[in-house]
Amino acid sequence: MRGRVLVIAGSDSGGGAGIQADIKTVAALGGYATTAITALTAQDTQGVHGVFAVPPSFLRRQIEIVLADIGADAFKTGMLPDEATIETVADMVGRHAGIPFVLDPVMIAKGGHRLLAEGAVGCLTRRLVPLATLMTPNVPEAEALAGRAIHTRADQIEVAKRLLALGARAVLLKGAHMEGEEIADVLATPEGTDIFVAPRIVTRHTHGTGCTLASAIAISLAQGLSLSPAVARARAYVREAIAAAPGFGGGHGPLNHSLG
Repeated sequence: MRGRVLVIAGSDSGGGAGIQADIKTVAALGGYATTAITALTAQDTQGVHGVFAVPPSFLRRQIEIVLADIGADAFKTGMLPDEATIETVADMVGRHAGIPFVLDPVMIAKGGHRLLAEGAVGCLTRRLVPLATLMTPNVPEAEALAGRAIHTRADQIEVAKRLLALGARAVLLKGAHMEGEEIADVLATPEGTDIFVAPRIVTRHTHGTGCTLASAIAISLAQGLSLSPAVARARAYVREAIAAAPGFGGGHGPLNHSLG
């Protein structure tokens, strides 16, 4: 087993996204996942039915004891519900600048429930984005962070570059929310942009794709891959997991993470 990823995120009681998806993904790709839970959600494939935030002091304690005993080769963050949580995570991750950090700026669940307080977006941008090795926003998240709409591939590239200027070392702007038979993800770095394109898999079973992709990249970085190969590996894994989805639930169903 190679690579330790400390995942700092919310729990999904339905098992398709959040901490549950993160653990499954890291394990499937040969790594070891530790966790610091930021919030509990009552959630299924139909949506989020309740959120209970973990007190920041206890979140800090989870991170401290894991790092002191087990350590980490990468950080990955997901749901961070409010400013106090973001500040706590920024303080802890900021002490370990040499460890790769994948920031998934989770804002809204697939069913439409807000998972990040509206007033906390500025705090996320100010405190966490500059610490990130890679930020992985989807189109709605990128629009909120950049303050402009995305309609075309050119818009996607331009916004990825704009987000890069916020301080992250790289940005992967995911394109699944855009229309079309192909999905393009734009990877922006100071050296330029790469575009990863694949045919769209038409299915409602896509719950947790963002969490899964970010965790797959994090474990790949933890195992020593450079950024572009890590993104390529993660995208291939997510596509396989979508194609093999078990078909559970009446809404946005989960992926099949038990691939490797």
